[in-house]
Amino acid sequence: MQRKYSLSFLTVADVSPVEAVKIAAECGYAAVGLRLLPAAPNEADYPILIDPALLKETKAALQDTDVQVADVEIIRIEPEFEPKKYLQFLDVAQQLGAKHILIAGNDPEHGRLIQNFAQFCELSKQYGLSCDLEFMPWTDVKNLLQAEQIVKASGQDNAAILIDSLHFDRSDSTLEQIKALNPQYLNYVQLCDGFAKYDPSDTGLIKIARSNRLVPGQGEIDLISLIRALPENITLAAEVPNLILAERPALERAQINLNAMKQLVAEAQQNAVTG
Repeated sequence: MQRKYSLSFLTVADVSPVEAVKIAAECGYAAVGLRLLPAAPNEADYPILIDPALLKETKAALQDTDVQVADVEIIRIEPEFEPKKYLQFLDVAQQLGAKHILIAGNDPEHGRLIQNFAQFCELSKQYGLSCDLEFMPWTDVKNLLQAEQIVKASGQDNAAILIDSLHFDRSDSTLEQIKALNPQYLNYVQLCDGFAKYDPSDTGLIKIARSNRLVPGQGEIDLISLIRALPENITLAAEVPNLILAERPALERAQINLNAMKQLVAEAQQNAVTG
C-alpha cells in the first residue's frame, strides 16, 4: 500500500480551496485539508461554507484532479456546544467527500465534553465522517492520554484521535503511548517541526502553532521516531504555517513540505532496516 500525503489548510491558508486542490495535485499530494469554520471567534465563516458557486467549483476541481478532501476544520466543543448547529457544516463536508473532522476540546468539564463529543460523533456518522479529536496543550484536551480517554469513553466507532507532531512534542505524551494505541483510533497525523527551546506559555505555544512552525526535518523534534511509532501506512499531513515561508508561492511551500515528509519516511524506513 502506497503512503498517502495530505496538504493541510494552514500550510497554504492564503489560497482559495480550488487553488489548494490544484496545488496538491501538481505536487503529488493525495488529499487536502480545508477549513470551513473559523478557528477564532473574531474570524468570519469561510466562503466555501456559504458560497454555493465556490463549493461547486471546488467539487469540480476535486473531480478533475482525483485529489480527495482528507479533513475539514474546525469544530470546537465548548460548554454550550449544540451539535445540530453544525448541520450545514456537515452537509458541505459530505458534498466535498471529506473523511474526517478536526475537533478541538474546549470544555474543562470532561463528562460534558465526552457527552457532547459522543453526540456529535453520532450525528457525523450519518454523513460518513469521523470525528478526530486533536489534543493541544492550551486546550482542555492537553495530551494523548486525555484524548484517548475521551475517545474511548464516547463509545463511538467513528471517534478518533488526531496527533499533531508539534502538540505531541509540547505535551507530556510519549512514543510508548502511541505504540499502545488501538490503530483504529488514528486516521491521519499532522507533521511539522519546531525548536527544542520555546515559550511554554499558552500565548507562546499558540503563536508558534499558528505562524512559526518549521518544515519537517528542519527543527529538533524527533520526527523519525514518531513516524516509526505510527501505523505503517497512515496518511501524513503537512501542517506548516510559517510567516517567513509564507513569502514564497503556495505551490513552492507545498512542494517543499511534501519532499521533506517523503525524506523523513525514507529515513524512518532505513532506520527500521538497520536499527
